[in-house]
Amino acid sequence: MQANILYGKNLADTILAGVAQGVKELKQEGINPCLMTVQVGEDPASQVYLSSQRRLAERVGISCELIELSANTSEDRLFKTIDNLNRDPAINGIILHMPLPSHINSKMAQWRIAYQKDVEGVTPYNLGRLLLGMPQLVPCTALSAVELAKSTGVDFAGKEAVVIGRSDIVGKPCALLLLAENATVTICHSFTSKRGLLEEHTRRAEILIVAMGHPQAIKGEWIKEGAVVIDVGMNAVGDKLVGDVEFEEAKSRAAYITPVPGGTGTVTVAFLLQNLVRAAKWQLERETQGKG
Repeated sequence: MQANILYGKNLADTILAGVAQGVKELKQEGINPCLMTVQVGEDPASQVYLSSQRRLAERVGISCELIELSANTSEDRLFKTIDNLNRDPAINGIILHMPLPSHINSKMAQWRIAYQKDVEGVTPYNLGRLLLGMPQLVPCTALSAVELAKSTGVDFAGKEAVVIGRSDIVGKPCALLLLAENATVTICHSFTSKRGLLEEHTRRAEILIVAMGHPQAIKGEWIKEGAVVIDVGMNAVGDKLVGDVEFEEAKSRAAYITPVPGGTGTVTVAFLLQNLVRAAKWQLERETQGKG
């Protein structure tokens, strides 16, 4: 078997076409959608993502701005910066770039973002809506992974789905999105690995989503024949970017597999911009209702 390679470009282009239409509708209402990223300290690895974000935003007519704060910025100053952006009607979406310096509580900083501007879907309100099956702004990396898997046309109902990684913005939301598709979901994490059970769970997966952040940790020989494999990892190894799955070995067993790079990354940015349009329309609706 030779896997079908799940490149993200086609799905991203479809999403972006809808985003461009949404931007056009907002501009007819006098709103010029604006996305603001806040970065604390230097992170050279982020430049690729920020560049892609800016390029795709410009393509669909979205303004993309960046606030850079020094690594010594206090938590209080960061919180005040976020508060000011929350109050600014010209800003429709806010991203807080991770990781933050160790002296700042990352969760509290993310939760400071107004939930109507939370385009990464990381606040308790938006994660709570996802948990309750009423999603509004969904974590875009998780959405990218699951929608790429769905794009294969495979029926998820009852399938063994394994998510490797339990972060609040990828692993856990992926599990909730898969449950909503009636998959049978297992979440694996570092303690699964410490017990020596990671291979066992991986071998059973008909749908496998990997978001560990460890280069090629999932061996190709573990992949179940005919599985759908979504690799969210992006790791620098020498002068190359590789995923969390051994791609060359895995593609001889999987039915579908995403490459790294070229898989989930562009789709994630497309869903981020889709979230921005949804956020802007949500804000407009609330403003209209408030005036009424």
